Amino acid sequence: MLTVIIPTLNAAAFIPDLVRRVQASLEPGDSIIVVDDGSDDGTLALAQAGGAQVLSTPHPRCGPAVARNLGAVHATGDVLVFFDADVMPHPGALARIRAAFAADPGLDALFGSYDNTPTARGFLSQYKNLFHHYVHQHGAEEASTFWTGCGAVRRDVFVRLGGFTDEYGRPCIEDIELGYRLARQGGRIRLDKQLLVTHRKHWTRSGLLRTDIVDRGIPWAELILRHRAFVNDLNLQTHNRVSVVTLWLLLVSLGLSLYDPRSLVIALGLALLLLLLNLQLYRWFASERGWGFALRVIPWHWLYYGYNAVAFVLGALRYGRSAFARGHLHPNRPGALAERTAE
Repeated sequence: MLTVIIPTLNAAAFIPDLVRRVQASLEPGDSIIVVDDGSDDGTLALAQAGGAQVLSTPHPRCGPAVARNLGAVHATGDVLVFFDADVMPHPGALARIRAAFAADPGLDALFGSYDNTPTARGFLSQYKNLFHHYVHQHGAEEASTFWTGCGAVRRDVFVRLGGFTDEYGRPCIEDIELGYRLARQGGRIRLDKQLLVTHRKHWTRSGLLRTDIVDRGIPWAELILRHRAFVNDLNLQTHNRVSVVTLWLLLVSLGLSLYDPRSLVIALGLALLLLLLNLQLYRWFASERGWGFALRVIPWHWLYYGYNAVAFVLGALRYGRSAFARGHLHPNRPGALAERTAE
């Protein structure tokens, strides 16, 4: 049996369709729980009208980790299925999740992928959502992390882990952190590339930078150092790390060219190397949206490498300060679910 858990915050534009799609896929014994985190746009009423069980966090803006943990406390299913409010699962997604766990008793968790048809218009939204799809589709199927946009975990495993850490008050990397803890304990996580959802999020420049740097880059760097989790997968594949170094050497070379024009030759070579390292990605964008779109992707993708390096340095500094203050290196603590389970 499945319990679908959806955290929401002002998701009135998305929740009716999502609840309707989930309800159409439920089987006897399944359930759907929407946990609202302080919406003021009628999200909760819309979810209830769709037939979902509705809950509210103790106070507004607790964050999705707290909301998901609350949903898990009230779940009755053997498997917890997490969807973000701004996705639309493909028909058959729940059946695919159910079949995967039934066929493999040793599987602890699995997650899916965004598809290549994001609905938000505009170049930035199409680029970012398609980029997420590409990363998912080129990741290792035996995974070492987790994703709650479309992910599922056995309830007993989730309870044993203590749920999501509640140290992040915003949408952050609590799903990645849960995956690291599960993998460290010998759990099995699978990336099912055919388990697809459509992403409906609209991206802005400021929102993209805040999400990638503040909500993901910095805390993820801290988490990597804390767990020594330098895995060659997803956004951390070797060519991505080499690309970050190459970009910054390119910027240094351009700076030196102000004093020595010969540095431009080095800069040109580094730029060509950066293009070659990511040529597969740019060809893929061209196959999806044409070469005009792919050429517009390149500066944004190089910017992505640039601020990833900045985020990693800031995350490393925060990690070092935290370790020094506490006097030891510590893993993330589990969330309130562990305390409720103990009670």
